[in-house]
Amino acid sequence: MELYIHLPYCRQKCRYCDFASYAGQEGTMAAYVDALLREAEVMAATAQGKSMQTAYIGGGTPSTLPAPLLRKLLTGLRAHFTLPSGIEFTSEANPGTLTPPWLEAALDGGVNRLSLGMQAYQPELLALLGRIHSFEEVKASVHLARRMGVKNLSVDLMFGLPGQTVAMWRETLDAALSLGVEHISCYGLIPEDGTPLKRDLDADRLALPDEEDERRMYDDALRILSQAGFEQYEISNFAKPGKACQHNIGYWQRTSYIGLGTSAATFLPTRRGGLRLTNPSGIRDYIAMVDDQAWRRRDRTSLMAEDARFESLMLGLRMTQGISEAEFAAMHGLTLDAYCGNVLRAQAQRGLLVHQDGRWALTRRGMDVQNAILVEILEATDQGTD
Repeated sequence: MELYIHLPYCRQKCRYCDFASYAGQEGTMAAYVDALLREAEVMAATAQGKSMQTAYIGGGTPSTLPAPLLRKLLTGLRAHFTLPSGIEFTSEANPGTLTPPWLEAALDGGVNRLSLGMQAYQPELLALLGRIHSFEEVKASVHLARRMGVKNLSVDLMFGLPGQTVAMWRETLDAALSLGVEHISCYGLIPEDGTPLKRDLDADRLALPDEEDERRMYDDALRILSQAGFEQYEISNFAKPGKACQHNIGYWQRTSYIGLGTSAATFLPTRRGGLRLTNPSGIRDYIAMVDDQAWRRRDRTSLMAEDARFESLMLGLRMTQGISEAEFAAMHGLTLDAYCGNVLRAQAQRGLLVHQDGRWALTRRGMDVQNAILVEILEATDQGTD
């Protein structure tokens, strides 16, 4: 079982972001932390005494939470959940907001891995994204984290941005590698409805790179990061040996998890499918739910067996190691071959999937058309053809 804590506060909302994150809400921080700890007390019963395998603080920008409140939060979490010493405990942080007091509180509370939102190297792209930092501040944050003892660092990068060229992306990759971090995530931009960036694209005030250039950017990430000693373990994620993010791997393998805070989800897999509970996305709505103990306000989704099987396949194929036939059968009481074997074999003949050592995995070509493969599997299983 894994633990996720959502801190929805930001200094400034990024122009591409549609997450539950808010600027100008600092006045609610103390009440929000109190609500998190009350929810933690209630949800601890769901853990049934189990030790958490990983913990992750996401946002928003967790590094905007004042150090005393972070210390209170981390102390309180340990009062309700078993968080063994040495487990992977990640917190996201943004350059320009990371401070020595915040880091000291985080490290004292068990955080041992930081994920920094670098996104791009060029000032003009950072401004376009609505980021508040410069690359110099990224370097300063990495230096501060190292000086204070953080041995496991990750940076997030984005490609396929408006105005971004292949040369600019290579420059961003080189800059990220110069930081000496253990993990790099490379996410292709997905313009989300309702965001300022999407409105600019729809109004033709901005234009995305063409598909060929975006594919070259992804190919460059594979090549350049591999040459630098990084192993790709998921479509968007690359790590030095032994430094893959265990928390995210848990999501992709459908490990049970508890989510605390705005928009956070709790997932409990079952043999018949699973149960997902999702909190309200608004800060005040969330605090009110906890204060009123009105847990019925959470969105409750029961996954049927068919939904759970498809979710396992969809998430498992994101990883370069693919999905295990034995693990799929143990989890769902149905073999992968019986579920969608005909489609998998057809995709293998097209060079999009490979079957080896009891696992099905995407090829490099398959990664480019993963969504189309999943649609074909979904259509086939919906029609009962496998």
